Amino acid sequence: MGADAIRFLLNGEPVEVSGIATTTSLLSWLRIHRGLTGTKEGCGEGDCGACTVVVGELAGEGEEPSGEPSDELRLYSLNACIQFVPALDGKAVFTVEYLRRQAGGSLHPVQQAMVDCHGSQCGFCTPGFVMSLWDLYNDCVPAGTRPDTARIRSQLAGNLCRCTGYRPIIEAGERMFELPERVLDREALRAGLLALRRSGGFDYAHDGCHFHAPRTLAGLVELRSRKPQATLLAGCTDIGLWVNKQFRDVGDLIHVGRVEELRQIGEQHGFLRIGAAVPLSDAYAALCRRYPELGELWERFASLPVRNAGTLGGNIANGSPIGDSAPALIVLGARVVLHGMHGRRTLPLEAFYLDYMKKDLAADEIVEAVEVPLRAPTLRLRSWKLSKRFDSDISAVCAAFALQLEDGIVRAPRIAFGGMAATSRRALRTEAALEGRRWDEAALAAALQALDQDYAPLGDLRASAGYRRRAAANLLRRFHLETRAEAPLDAQQTRVFAAFDSFAAQSQPLPSPEAAR
Repeated sequence: MGADAIRFLLNGEPVEVSGIATTTSLLSWLRIHRGLTGTKEGCGEGDCGACTVVVGELAGEGEEPSGEPSDELRLYSLNACIQFVPALDGKAVFTVEYLRRQAGGSLHPVQQAMVDCHGSQCGFCTPGFVMSLWDLYNDCVPAGTRPDTARIRSQLAGNLCRCTGYRPIIEAGERMFELPERVLDREALRAGLLALRRSGGFDYAHDGCHFHAPRTLAGLVELRSRKPQATLLAGCTDIGLWVNKQFRDVGDLIHVGRVEELRQIGEQHGFLRIGAAVPLSDAYAALCRRYPELGELWERFASLPVRNAGTLGGNIANGSPIGDSAPALIVLGARVVLHGMHGRRTLPLEAFYLDYMKKDLAADEIVEAVEVPLRAPTLRLRSWKLSKRFDSDISAVCAAFALQLEDGIVRAPRIAFGGMAATSRRALRTEAALEGRRWDEAALAAALQALDQDYAPLGDLRASAGYRRRAAANLLRRFHLETRAEAPLDAQQTRVFAAFDSFAAQSQPLPSPEAAR
């Protein structure tokens, strides 16, 4: 195989790809160049899930402390429409065609369950649902676990169906575990991926454009200094839309996903350090182990395939005023580590954002890591997102609140909002109104008055300025109700979706196909 070709496993078989643009999407390549049309083209922006595939990779491309190569296998679902083919070098891609081929012509348990439960009508979205469920199946069957309905729903949050309705598809997610097992040969997959492993970086070129994938942090920084105009690429969940929807020429690409130093999570010097290339799924898992109050924000941050592809560093570096990570990280006192040819520098996350889509980031610098202080015992923390849809929607307002409560007195309050200004920004007047006060109704009233002076939000398609003002004030009130010193309310008492959770729990499942017959 040529050193400059893209190499990966497609449905278990090694392939070598060249002669395509650096921004060719996996979806287009599968359908046009390979004739694998089971993967459907729907929205082209990672929203509908019709193009869902499952990707496999070895968790570490470097070496363990023992000196032995790391071969821990990771499988996860992705949206093929917003993944550039060169970014898949060294990985494995599975499409819906793989399931039936491996079953010798018979249906895989996932597919059979969809038939049994009448989970398909027009069928356009069905392959995406099947691949999302297959991802869950591969996660649970080897471990001997069975997911509950909530996990199945979460797994499918990135898949949309216009005609069948979701109940039979969710039932298929339960039914597939009752059928004879069909287990993926993980050892064969590991061996195939090990055979593709490169000893150094990867540089693919076509028609004058380069896709660089350095392997070391030093190599990345040096490359960035030589090509400051190149586009940095992490999970492609944003840049994929630049190409698909805006038809932008992104020029040379520098992919950070192969730099193992950027894919590490650890604790040091009182901080949780999350490398810039850590997928959002892993980053939020680490955050929520220490700050479980962020669990709903994690669940509502895009869909699972987007969280599997996107990175926390990319979300922070993007700098969008409606990015859902920034408000919570700001109130936690997170800081960002930047790295350039002249060394590293660290600054508070709120200082990183200068104005709308403008950051304190030199042309030769990259975001190396996000560092979050470890939890203080008296911390009270909440973060909420308001949007028109519960799943997979962009925020109208995203709020985060943190304070230390010592004998009922507020200390070190930190409040931040996304969607209320040109950047995710702290409510400094509101914080000042709370500092040193007893956390009671009088303090809340003073804080609400100050909050009205902290922001002058704009109106747009997602929400009017008036809605944003009122919503921000109501979220501050909700925070007070849940964290006040006297008679605080349980989170379920203030959560509007609790009523829907209760309704779903009381709903009776449809009869099984056997009972129906």
